[in-house]
Amino acid sequence: MNSLILLSIALAVILGLAAFLFFYLVKFVDKDEELVIEGLTEQTIIHGPKAAVLPMLRKSIEVRKAVSLGAMDYCVIKNNLTGAKRVEVGPKLVFRKPYDEILKNKFGLEKRKATSLKSNEYARLVDEQTGEVRVVRGKHGCLVPGPYEKYMDGDKMQAVDLRVFEYVKIQDRETGTIRTERGEQLVFLGPFEVLMESKKVAIEVDESTAVLVRNKRSGQLSLVTEKILFVPSNDEEVLEVRQLIKLADYEACIVRDKTGKDIFYFGTNEAQRSFFLPPHSELVALRWSQGRRRERRDLKITKLDLRPMYMSFEFNCRTNDNVELVLEGSFFWEITDLQAMVKFTNDTTGDICNHARSRFIELVSKVTLQEFMLQFNKIAEGVHQNDNSNFYDQRGVKIHSLEVTGYRCAESSTALILEEIIQETTNRMNRLQQQESENEIQLKQIRGDIEEEKARAELLQIQTDNSNARSKMEGLAEAERVKSFLVDLSNTFPTMDEATKIGMWNTLRKEDALKAISNGNAKLFFTPKDANLSIECHDHSSDWEVTKR
Repeated sequence: MNSLILLSIALAVILGLAAFLFFYLVKFVDKDEELVIEGLTEQTIIHGPKAAVLPMLRKSIEVRKAVSLGAMDYCVIKNNLTGAKRVEVGPKLVFRKPYDEILKNKFGLEKRKATSLKSNEYARLVDEQTGEVRVVRGKHGCLVPGPYEKYMDGDKMQAVDLRVFEYVKIQDRETGTIRTERGEQLVFLGPFEVLMESKKVAIEVDESTAVLVRNKRSGQLSLVTEKILFVPSNDEEVLEVRQLIKLADYEACIVRDKTGKDIFYFGTNEAQRSFFLPPHSELVALRWSQGRRRERRDLKITKLDLRPMYMSFEFNCRTNDNVELVLEGSFFWEITDLQAMVKFTNDTTGDICNHARSRFIELVSKVTLQEFMLQFNKIAEGVHQNDNSNFYDQRGVKIHSLEVTGYRCAESSTALILEEIIQETTNRMNRLQQQESENEIQLKQIRGDIEEEKARAELLQIQTDNSNARSKMEGLAEAERVKSFLVDLSNTFPTMDEATKIGMWNTLRKEDALKAISNGNAKLFFTPKDANLSIECHDHSSDWEVTKR
């Protein structure tokens, strides 16, 4: 019984030891795995699928997955024993050799993506071992750098696409040569080529545009005026695009040539009114003072206007009674001799205002404030009309008029007094104007009355003339009737005397009068001479009674 137990125990120990030895010495490796055995002196790698018998003496073992690469994947493997690198490109499973290490990219990944180039793309790769540069142009489906290569430009690059009116300059840093490429085309850079500048638009040279070009090989300047789409050659550099300078009839400009001589161009001259600035020449810019006090000399003028123009000014001066005034005014002036102006002054407006200021100070200092207020216009006229210094003629300018448009006291206290004086003067003028208006109204009324009376007198004269004429006509008519009556009586009764005829006429006239009275409300009284009757009048509307025989 005891022996049977001992036998069972021994058998179990043997089986356990066999199982331990089996699992310790045998390892099964799949198809996508590899077994890394770190021996006592070297590293061994067994690729699957395989059942591997492990050595008894070893440091460690490791089963790891092989690297699966897709169609656009690759990896860089370095052998740590020899330091050599190699590139594995998919699609495949990558099994490492002893002491191999897969290098990670900047993102910490073992697998890297190959570059796909389009037809307008390219890549430049430099071999860090040999320094050789490789250029790969599209179309390229899977671009994989060599083990010691890296991208020169960091990544793939776009080719320079040039249209028909564009160009680009490229320099080869290996030889130093420069080439110019113009459109239409795609431009790929060579191994050592760089763009000197971004692509540029060609210059359209026409009637109003020219190009100033310097030849870098000979150093000479030239002005291109031929009507073309200008693209500089390899050795040419565009310095300036110059526009046609056009002058109106009233304009002029100054051109300084390479010898320093000033040439004057006038718009009135047909041969000079439009031109391109020649090489080695410059358009002279005059710098004049501006501002009411001419305190800034920053007015840049290249074209001069020869027409008369206005210019304002402001400066301080002091009267004879020590009152400081601020004068404001304007010049009406023009340039009459451009050559003389350039010869004698480089600041025309500043010189004119400063000279006028000196004259004003001189004349104003001789009068009091009250005298100045009464005759400041005459003082302004005397500043330039009585100026015998030949100052303006020498500088080629003419002053047509100089006016003082306003003045004020520089000190506030004096200004208050002057304001009161001006206010009182204004009030007095207003009162005078009001009185003149009232006098004018009264005069108009008197003249109206006179005209009315004249019209009334004329009316009375006309009425009198008309009445006299009417009476005269009525008398003539009455006389004609009397004459006709008497003539008819004489013809009918030749023996009747004149007294009887007149009596008969009077009787007929009384009858006519009675007919006229009977038609109205009139009352007729007959005297005893007219009729031998007694007449009594009883008028109830009055307190009297008349009886007449």
